[in-house]
Amino acid sequence: MAADPRGAPAATNETAMADAIQRVTASTQNLVRDQMDLAKLEVQQKATVFGRGAAIAAAAATFVIGALIAILIGFGWLLWYLIFPDQMFFWGFFLEAVILLVLGALAGFLAYKAFQKAQSPVPDQALAAARETQATIQVETTLMKEQVREVVTTPEDQRP
Repeated sequence: MAADPRGAPAATNETAMADAIQRVTASTQNLVRDQMDLAKLEVQQKATVFGRGAAIAAAAATFVIGALIAILIGFGWLLWYLIFPDQMFFWGFFLEAVILLVLGALAGFLAYKAFQKAQSPVPDQALAAARETQATIQVETTLMKEQVREVVTTPEDQRP
């Protein structure tokens, strides 16, 4: 190993710096990968809740459409009864319509709650963790710059 004019081995500082840079690079890559995985998982969970809410909303719409059809059929039977009052078939259709409207209202309420719970598909936790990681990296970078500056500019025997 060649020695510098101060008597310290030249390769020791360079090796330590290279090792430190490799560790920082590997840690940063792992952090970025972890942040991406967290964001994917969070978006997937929110999309699942949103999909469940959409399915319930579709069920609510089906019930309401069924009720409207039953009401229309019921009015048809009512008109028939007004013309031919011997039998009262229409009450069954109206009862069916009321049941479908209640089911539709219940499904609509559950869909509303699911949509409220889903919020937006933005990975809030992952973004917060990324901001925290960025702040930590900035602090560590500043400290490392100071240490590198000290190693480069201050002779080894004058360092504290």
